[in-house]
Formats: sequence, structure tokens, C-alpha cells
Amino acid sequence: MKKLFIMLLIASIGAVSCKKETCENPFYCDWDTPFEVPPFDLIKFEHFKPAYLKGMEEQMAEVNTIINNTEEPTFDNTVRAMQFTGQLLAKVQRAMGPLSGANTNDSIQALQRDMSPLFSKHNDDISLNEKLFERVKSVYENRDRFNLTPEESKLLEDEYLDFIRSGIGLSPEDKDKLRQLNSEQSLLSIKFGQNLLAETNGFTLVIDNEQDLSGLPEGVRAQAAAAANEKGVEGKWLFTLQNPSYIPFMTYADNRALREKIFRGYMMRGNNGNENDNNQILADIIRLRVEKARLLGYESHADYVLERNMAKEPEIVLNFLAQIWEAALPVAKAEAAAQQEMIDREGGKFNLEPWDWFYYTEKIRKEKYDLSDEETKPYFSAKNVTDGMFYVANRLYGLEFSERNDIPLYHPDVKTFEVKRDQKHVGILMIDYHPRASKRGGAWCSGIRPQRLDEKGKFVTPLVSMVTNFTPPSGDTPSLLTPDEASTLFHEFGHALHSLLSNTEYTSGVSRDFVELPSQIMEHWVFEPEVLKVYAKHYQTGEIIPDALIEKIENAGKFNAGFTTVEYLAASSLDMEYHSLTEPAEINIGEFEKNAMDKYGLIKEIIPRYRSTYFNHIIGGYAAGYYSYIWCEQLDADAFKAFKETGDIFNPEVAARFEKEILARKGSKDELEMWIAFRGREPGIEALLENRGLLNK
Repeated sequence: MKKLFIMLLIASIGAVSCKKETCENPFYCDWDTPFEVPPFDLIKFEHFKPAYLKGMEEQMAEVNTIINNTEEPTFDNTVRAMQFTGQLLAKVQRAMGPLSGANTNDSIQALQRDMSPLFSKHNDDISLNEKLFERVKSVYENRDRFNLTPEESKLLEDEYLDFIRSGIGLSPEDKDKLRQLNSEQSLLSIKFGQNLLAETNGFTLVIDNEQDLSGLPEGVRAQAAAAANEKGVEGKWLFTLQNPSYIPFMTYADNRALREKIFRGYMMRGNNGNENDNNQILADIIRLRVEKARLLGYESHADYVLERNMAKEPEIVLNFLAQIWEAALPVAKAEAAAQQEMIDREGGKFNLEPWDWFYYTEKIRKEKYDLSDEETKPYFSAKNVTDGMFYVANRLYGLEFSERNDIPLYHPDVKTFEVKRDQKHVGILMIDYHPRASKRGGAWCSGIRPQRLDEKGKFVTPLVSMVTNFTPPSGDTPSLLTPDEASTLFHEFGHALHSLLSNTEYTSGVSRDFVELPSQIMEHWVFEPEVLKVYAKHYQTGEIIPDALIEKIENAGKFNAGFTTVEYLAASSLDMEYHSLTEPAEINIGEFEKNAMDKYGLIKEIIPRYRSTYFNHIIGGYAAGYYSYIWCEQLDADAFKAFKETGDIFNPEVAARFEKEILARKGSKDELEMWIAFRGREPGIEALLENRGLLNK
């Protein structure tokens, strides 16, 4: 399968025939929009539920057709046929995906909760269907007879193992139990995310005394004033927990008490004992995951997940993280000591706390490197950074991007680009830059439609969506990004390129600890002087970023590496601690988190990048997988060295090899084999430590 329930999100675009009189629901019609983009302008909320129900009904009928085929099971009439079931359901999912993540509302959230048990049952009805599995098993056991391509062999193996891992071998009683576990987990996961969005939107810091804005740059003040006006509190300044508001306040605000107030608002999300509290929800999810893993024959949820990742075993992940922790923790302690020294030097009579870290880090950066985000931001408008990433993609892969204004949008803020190579259409890229109450925090990239071949062997081009939460324009000032935000945009664009340059016959998943390689390698080009000279231009004067400022950026590139590494590793370790549990006991989330961090020796001045009650990554696809970002860094740092070693960061031969062996293959080949085909050897940790500035510290 890989699995059929995943395919609900990623199946090909194939048209659903209908008579004209039945087209009052757009999901039942052919989409005559440009490139068959979902017609967001025509789709109404009331269209979703009936289309969901009809889509599930149609897919089950298609699955039964495969099961009832009287011919001997073959790859084509069984495994290949499975790839093209559920196309109506996929159409609905493709349209709902951007809305639920980036433009949700109460009705959409209620629909998600209502549909959750139905989706869970539908998925289980397929993955636990013994007659369907018998056909797949027959093909798998006779695979040598079918003259399969390497991609077909990989797909068949994945399908077979997915059935096994989905519980097809369980007794009827245990299958019923598994269904219940899946249903409960699905609904709890939805509730967790919805609670987090409500908590993030529910906190505001309103300032009515201008003296309390001391230290804040004028641009930050203007954004806060605009936010206050939008909320009907004219003449004041409003700050939220969205990163474009929260991080500048934590970085520049002189008022320590207010920094603590907004910090506590941020770190207590989902942990306030109210209707949006996530403590019990997370405890239940962890317990259910242990129960499911044990039911399926695994020691822990981590064992279950990692079996299909590059890392394979929890012990390998824990040892890997420990190596980096050992190198990073002394650096973080030294950074904390330097900040305490500055506090004492300035006459502060207090000990460094987590709400002081951003503030004193920025002061030390300014003192040590004469550099601040406010100095660089005028050169990093969102438009210019976008132009920069398009330039890199053009130099590496020959891609060209042109904005389109004739394509339906799920929100007016979205920018849409057609992607071409050699004048041939490659795909569509949507970028949604700015925060809003209907949008969850963070940044992500999703394939609204994946590349693949349809039933007739026709190449289906991808439709990709990038979502970020960057400071919106204000008056005559465009959206200006910090260097970290510029890296984020390049990062998500790397995911987009992975989808846009995919060239496979079937759609198959990528291991969680490999999927960040295409995204993270793109971050290496952001601050290369050759690239900066192309896109980093002052938004007012058009002046190219001066050499002196580039030198400052380079010198400060590894500054604060101890903090950024340790806060990330703390979250990764917390994830592994939760998912390494082997007994489905009730846990107290607060106590568990504290004990885990004490075990690793996390210093009190740093909290995990994501605390438990707002750790949305591990509710979704990063459970026992948050380590994958730094696991992939050993790959991306080494992959970029392949370019640097040639003396040309745009070396065409290396770029062509990276596209052929990594990007184009998507999940159609074993990831370690893909890496070795590109780099010629297995990966090592040295490039990662060097990239983070943690060697010989």
C-alpha cells in the first residue's frame, strides 16, 4: 500500500466523471481550473462531508473489485491497481489539507472531529482486510515471476510490510482492539492540535505605557501598534505568541517582567488547566501508542517507528543524540556563563533565566560581532529572499518560476508560481507567508498533489504548498525577515523541490530521518556570499548587501550554537523518552518531562524547544522521529561539502547527481543506497559537528 490511508492524501488527480446535473458539488466534477488545482473559489464547506462519505464508499467498492478479481494475483491487477483507488476521496483531502492547517475555522475543526472515527474505521477496513492481504501476499511470495522494476519491487515490499505492521496477523479480538486504539488516537491527535491553536491565539500582551516598549526597534513597535488597531485597542501595542511578534519582544524588550510574562504565556500553552489543556490528551496518546506497539509485537512505539527508518533501532538514535549532546552542552554552559557575566557587569542583581536568553544573546552578539537582526532585516525582504531561492534553484536545476494570478487560492495571502524547465511545465508552487488566527504556527511544506504516473502512464505534475509565519507588511514596509527566517524559507523550499523534481512511477513515502535532507541542504546556500550578492538588496535603496555586513554574518554564523543545539536535542530526547516506554502506564506529563530533562542534565536556563503540551510534531508524523532533523544534518552538511570540494557551489555535475539519486527518486529506493549512490560512502557525524561549530570546543 504505502499505506492506502496515506494514499487518501496523495493519490493522483484522476478525474471523476459526472453528469452535468450532478455537479452541484465540485468534488464530483472534472476540475477545469489551470493545472487542475482545487477550485477553492467554488468549494463550500457543505460540499466536504458528503464528498468524504461518497469517496470512502467508492474506494471500498474499488478495493472489493480488486479482491473479487478471479484472475491470479499479479503486480498489475493487485498492487498497481491499489494505487489508483480512492481518487475522489483524495480530491477532497487535497482541498481540505490547506484549509485545516492554514485557514481553519470552528466548522472545519468540528468536521475534523466528526470525521475522525469514520476515517479511522475506513483505513482499518482496508489495512485489516484479509482477502486483500492474501492477494498482496501471493504477489509478494511469487515476486520473482513478475519481472518487476526496482521501483515496483520496493513498492511491493512496502505494501506487504505495511499490512504486517498494520496488524493483519492479529486475532479477530486483537484486531477489534487495534481498531479502537486507532480511532481513539486519531481523535485525540486532532484535539491536541486544535487546543494548541486556541492556546496560541488566546494569549495577548497589551501594552499601554510607551516606556514598556524600551529597547524594541521602531519596526517592531509599528507592527505591535498595527496589531492593536486590528483588534480594536487603538493607541496601544499588542504582542502575541506568534513568532514574528514573540521572538522580537523576547530579543529586544528591556522590561524583564514583561519578557517573563510573555515567555510564560508561550511555554505554558496547553498546560493551563483549562478547556484547552493537553496534559491528559498527551498522556492518553502515549499510553495508546504503547498499547498498540505491544499489541503488534514491538517493545515500544519507538521500536515500531524506527524499524522503517534509516536509524532502525532506538539505541542507535539515543547514542547518536548523546554524542552531539556531549559536544554541545559545555558550549551552552559557556554561553550561559557569558550572559551571567554581562548581567553582573551591568549591575543586574538576578540570575539568568530562560526569559533572559534571547535578550542577552542579542546584546552579546552586538558586542562581539557588531551585528543584530535589525541591521540585516532591510536586506532580507520576503520577496528578495524568495527571488534568492528561485535563483539557486535555477542555477542548480534549471528551474524557472513565474507568478500566476489565474489560479484559485485557499486564502488571498497566497502567492502562486508556475514552475518550468526548458519551457516545459514542471509543477505549481503556492507560498503562504504570514500568520493569522486561522493558521497554526510554524512552517511546513505539503504536497497537495504529488508527482506520479496516472492509470494510463501519463505524467502527473505536482502541486506543492509552502506555509510560513513571517512578519506581514506594514504600511510602506514590506515583510522583512531575520536571517533565521530566511533559512526557514529556503528550508521549506527544499521540501518543495523534492516534490517538484520527483520522477517516479508511483507515490511512496520517504523515511522520516531522510526526508529533511532535501530541505536542510538548501539552507547552506542562504548566506553564501555569491548568493547574497544576487538577492540581498536593501528594500528602500536597492543597495546590494555590503561586504562588511556579509563578513559579520559569516563571523557570527555559529554564534549561540550551544543553545540552538541543546534546546533541539532536549526536545528530541524528550520525544524518545516518551516513545521508548514499554508499559502502557498512566503518566504525569509535567513530572515525566522534568525527570527526563534532569536525566540528561539540561541546564535551568534552557527549556526544550518544544515542551510536552505544545509539542505538535510528535502528535503527527514526528513521533519517535524528531531526532530526524539533526540526523539528516549529517547528510546535508556532507552533501553540501560535495559541492564545496569542487570549488563551485553550483557545480552542475554534483547538482545533477543530487537530483538523480536523491530528489528524483523520492521514496522509490532504499535511502542508504540512495545516499551512497550520491556520495560514494556512508555518512558520518563529523560534517554535522563542523557545520554547527562544535568540533574541538
